[in-house]
Amino acid sequence: MPVPKHILNQIKAIIPPLNGSLHKGQSGRVGVLGGALDYTGAPFFASISALRVGADLSHVICSPTAAGAIKSYSPDLIVHPILREDQTTDQVKSALDSLLSRLHVLVVGPGLGREDYMINYAKLAVKIAKEQGMYLVLDADALWMVGQDLGLIRGYRRAVLTPNVMEFKRLSESVKIDPSIPPEERAMHVSRALGGVTVLQKGASDIICTNTGEASKEQAELNKIKEGESTEERVVVDVPGGLKRCGGQGDILSGTVGTIMAWGKCYESGAFGDSSIPSSRIPLLAAVGGSMVTRTASRHAFSKRGRGVVTQDMIPEIGGAFAEIFGEGEKGWGAPISEGKL
Repeated sequence: MPVPKHILNQIKAIIPPLNGSLHKGQSGRVGVLGGALDYTGAPFFASISALRVGADLSHVICSPTAAGAIKSYSPDLIVHPILREDQTTDQVKSALDSLLSRLHVLVVGPGLGREDYMINYAKLAVKIAKEQGMYLVLDADALWMVGQDLGLIRGYRRAVLTPNVMEFKRLSESVKIDPSIPPEERAMHVSRALGGVTVLQKGASDIICTNTGEASKEQAELNKIKEGESTEERVVVDVPGGLKRCGGQGDILSGTVGTIMAWGKCYESGAFGDSSIPSSRIPLLAAVGGSMVTRTASRHAFSKRGRGVVTQDMIPEIGGAFAEIFGEGEKGWGAPISEGKL
């Protein structure tokens, strides 16, 4: 089932133009919150994927125990080792607030772990992000965190959750979804139970759902939408992926979705585009686009490496996957560049 053409066209509309008109930062500033003693690969995969899709800047907000390793993986990443176990959230709040104010999107979860101090910092970051009207992606242990406290994200429509099979099962149980509901319909019910949060249910085919109900006055103010606005939409992405799913592929997905949401924030602010795409559509569009790019990159990597493919093999394929889906006529990738123009 191909993704509807109108959705593809809307995704293309929020992609920053490559015409030299934008300055650094107007093609997205992405933050990834995660990375502690045992987990350094996941935040790297999410943050480097953001750059490979086309974000301008990618920040990792992590524990000092993870910072050295993450910095050594790539000099292109900006690493902030401010999540200290020996400090309280009150001590870190000011620095975190200032940092998030400079970003367009926050990806929470890759490499987060479940240690109390990291979960407390993640909760604080989500609270600040909501206050600042940021777009959010929640993955991995951030989904476990949401399952423990549904109020963290319920009703915040500028967020995308990206659960795998087991994470989706736990999330469905947390919001008390009737297990007799057909599997292909459950994501829509989870989205509604969480007050309109977009759900990207990963699987053989990815199912992306937004089911909001009518926005109250308070919800409209929180989500920067019109009072009474409602959405009920389901998109299935069955773009072929690789036949082996690597541990870490979900991190690439979260970074890719985050980048497209960051572009949506730039579009929303008037950095480019004609403002015809409502802000309320950005999460679903980003989830669909991120799913398509990640699955395509997985297929390309698998075609070269087969059974031995690992997540690092996917990273060089991200740009080509994006160009294959959305880059028709785009400069670069061997396309001729007009004389005197970038």
